[in-house]
Amino acid sequence: MIMSSKVYGIIMAGGGGTRFWPLSRKQTPKQLLNLSGHDIMVNEAASRLAQVTSYDNIYIVTNHTQTPKMREVTQKNIKPEHILSEPSARNTAACIGYAAMKILKTCGDGILVITPSDAYIRDEKEFARILEIAVNAASSTNKLVTVGITPTFPATGYGYIRMGQADGDYKPVLKFVEKPDLERAKQYLASGEYVWNSGMFVWKASVILEKFKELLPDIYADLEKIASSFGTQEEEKVLFDVYPKIRSISIDYGILEHCDDILVVPGEFGWNDVGSWDMMNVLHPEDNDGNIQLGDTLLIDCKDTTAYSSGRLVAAVGVSGLVVVETPDAVLICPKDKAQDVKKIVDALKEKGRADLF
Repeated sequence: MIMSSKVYGIIMAGGGGTRFWPLSRKQTPKQLLNLSGHDIMVNEAASRLAQVTSYDNIYIVTNHTQTPKMREVTQKNIKPEHILSEPSARNTAACIGYAAMKILKTCGDGILVITPSDAYIRDEKEFARILEIAVNAASSTNKLVTVGITPTFPATGYGYIRMGQADGDYKPVLKFVEKPDLERAKQYLASGEYVWNSGMFVWKASVILEKFKELLPDIYADLEKIASSFGTQEEEKVLFDVYPKIRSISIDYGILEHCDDILVVPGEFGWNDVGSWDMMNVLHPEDNDGNIQLGDTLLIDCKDTTAYSSGRLVAAVGVSGLVVVETPDAVLICPKDKAQDVKKIVDALKEKGRADLF
């Protein structure tokens, strides 16, 4: 286990999780939900990172509208000053750059282990082992390191990373690849040269900020403006003035795809990006008819149906392939194969001015 003050965990937790509406809302997005039945997702993410660093060295970057709730639900383990508030969503480059600058300027250089807040990981011991390899690689090589997931099926919903041939636990990245069609995904799987892009990164704060300076100089300049106010009474004012003006771009497009010295640590630890209601079978077992029932539910002669109740009884007879979700102020019904489109409901509610429902 790595327990060094020079290893810092960063959890990216600013997303809206709109595909889990009506349970997920602006104030309580997916990362603040208990979907597994054990704990809310951001606390589960922190618990996993605590295997490779201490809770005292874990930071969470979230949207400012979620900050009060985030501090409340993580207060047992995460220091309140380690909850970093984004005044507005500016994609992953700004999120990661802000956290890196904060840590470098207030704590000194160190290895950053960056993970999303809302992934499911079945084998946490193996996950920790892979992270330790990535930390050692970033420390010894001064390179950018990413974690790749050994693919188990020809997924079309994930980005891929093509790896070079090399002995050892980590390999050079040859290319980042966008989400493929099914035929190409089958080719990737058969070749053994590709891993899924997990969106998890490990690197020194100083190294990634040098990449910002080189490849995203405008964003680096904005981050320096924010950093100049750290520890002063003007910090929040400067943050809210500068941050919303930062160019919105992902760390992948802005930096990683323009570098030729990135390493990837491939691993398989039961990772799944549980992104919508149709994927609840990752977190909960199905019955003999393929149903998942959460809360006060009653399904009769139903198949392949996910039913969720927050309080009132949800009952169905003779339906197949549905998602039915009840909350105190809304009910969702949709075919499971349309679960990815639930975000369209949130978009429509915004257009109608129904702020009470999103």
